Amino acid sequence: MLHLALPRAMTADPPFLIEPRLHDLGDGFAVRRLLPSRLCRRVGPFVFLDHIGPVDLAPGRGLDVRPHPHIGLATVTYLYEGALTHHDSLGCRQVIRPGDVNWMTAGRGIVHSERTPETERAAGHRMHGIQTWVALPQAHEEAEPEFRHYSTDTLPEFECEGVRLRVIAGHAFGMTSPVHVYAPTLYVDVEFAPGGTQVLPPEHEERAIYVVAGAVRVDGEPVPAERMLVLSSGRDVEISAASAARVLLCGGAALDGERFLWWNFVSSGKQRIERAKADWLAQRFGQVPGETQFIPLPEH
Repeated sequence: MLHLALPRAMTADPPFLIEPRLHDLGDGFAVRRLLPSRLCRRVGPFVFLDHIGPVDLAPGRGLDVRPHPHIGLATVTYLYEGALTHHDSLGCRQVIRPGDVNWMTAGRGIVHSERTPETERAAGHRMHGIQTWVALPQAHEEAEPEFRHYSTDTLPEFECEGVRLRVIAGHAFGMTSPVHVYAPTLYVDVEFAPGGTQVLPPEHEERAIYVVAGAVRVDGEPVPAERMLVLSSGRDVEISAASAARVLLCGGAALDGERFLWWNFVSSGKQRIERAKADWLAQRFGQVPGETQFIPLPEH
């Protein structure tokens, strides 16, 4: 089986645009995958970014991601619309709703499922959100697994002259999120009213802008919806919107060395991934209480 090595953050010199790739989750449900890409394997600690939806789910239909394992990373779920129930092998069960943050540290290993809650499934609902993976520093790759939920009213916000900022994780614009991170992190939800402008300072080593909806200009150059612009470092960048738009800012300190990514596993060592494969085949990761289904180890 091949490992996807992530030895360099970028294979091109920034700034450059990343086009999304459609990834089918089954039952006609697709997501847009921005990271990793052939141009950019990671931005700061972010090694994976999926844009989920927006999609309207009819009554009786929902998202069902069966139990599956992770190592060496933290999963971060952030929703704009809809709801998801997280359930993991630690026994944690939590419904996430728009503006909340679910941060699951896999560390040495955890199993979880993600499903549409029964109320939303029965009524039908609109699903829209972002899921990212943050690679853990080498010193924390084998940390004890844990799950933390942060409600929207605990995240710092600031609004001024047509721009609303919410710091999802890490620090930015003089604000620090309560979300527990393992390295300097940039993760900010930004909403622009028509005519809004925001300057992104160079306080983080690696930075990218993902346009969730609408369109923006970055230093005067247009960036359309569903594109990620990876930025050069060391200088201010001006983001402006002629009409309503929403973007994500992500990045942080560069990772402390090479990473390998295979399926749901991230590690600085290939042998550790091989051990995780064997553990999942032998069902040594633990189980999500009350769930007997699971996603089998891929053959490729």
